Amino acid sequence: MEAQATCRGKFSRRSIESLNSVVILRPQFWGTYNIIARKMNRIKELEKKLNPIKEMPAFAAGDTITVSYKIVEGTKERIQEFAGVVIQVRGTGGTQTFTVRKISGGIGVERIFPIASPFIDSIVVTKRGRVRRARIFYLRSRTGKASRIQEKKRFGTAPVPTPANA
Repeated sequence: MEAQATCRGKFSRRSIESLNSVVILRPQFWGTYNIIARKMNRIKELEKKLNPIKEMPAFAAGDTITVSYKIVEGTKERIQEFAGVVIQVRGTGGTQTFTVRKISGGIGVERIFPIASPFIDSIVVTKRGRVRRARIFYLRSRTGKASRIQEKKRFGTAPVPTPANA
């Protein structure tokens, strides 16, 4: 839709025409139009070019994953693994993050990983969990067997045994 509507308030016709973006007109309940102009964020465009998102396996809250990430200590670099349950996945694009929780020495440890981090070497999905929420913070208050998550049942993924290899 063109920006030919009458402009009221903060925007003048000249300022709207100078924008290199989409202009959205929303009718308000009193009949005038509220003009909302969205300009493409040049910083996000540069982020996409400089730090492209790697191919990662699809995972969601409740899945048990192992994240291999690089740790730099002085001049040495090593890879450390963090295995635990995904509590939440939030954000979109380059700013997407996920939180992984594990129990280490009887104490719960959570770590937030950015998806676009250059330090993440690989992500391996160990087990798919069956949960009914996108954010499973209730695991923080549970201990022992109560904190277990059922595994999703997958039908048709296992090979059928033949008499030759049975």
